[in-house]
Amino acid sequence: QVQLVESGGGLVQPGGSLRLSCAASRSIFGVTMSWHRQAPGRQRELIASIGSDGRTNYQDSVKGRFTISRDNAKNTMYLQMSGLKPEDTAVYYCKIPRQYGAGGWHPEVWGQGTLVTVSS
Repeated sequence: QVQLVESGGGLVQPGGSLRLSCAASRSIFGVTMSWHRQAPGRQRELIASIGSDGRTNYQDSVKGRFTISRDNAKNTMYLQMSGLKPEDTAVYYCKIPRQYGAGGWHPEVWGQGTLVTVSS
């Protein structure tokens, strides 16, 4: 099964920018992928998704500030974050939902998460 590894998290000051990466161990061609985050004491929430055709969707809280993208040749998905706010502090996860592909159904897959802290 494909494995996902997030990277790029760290400490950034308010108003700053950061780019997260999600590297897949195998090809991501033809699959939908998404970014989620979980702040302390909060439920995990979907913040952005990107389809195999490149269509994107964002939660209102990040629209205009975050950009989701993918590079299938590198088996990698990205989340470019700008105008960061303290409330963006969370563990960020990438995900491939359960979907049908070569060989039949493939299970939902999550990365281990990367911590983003927005603070002065």
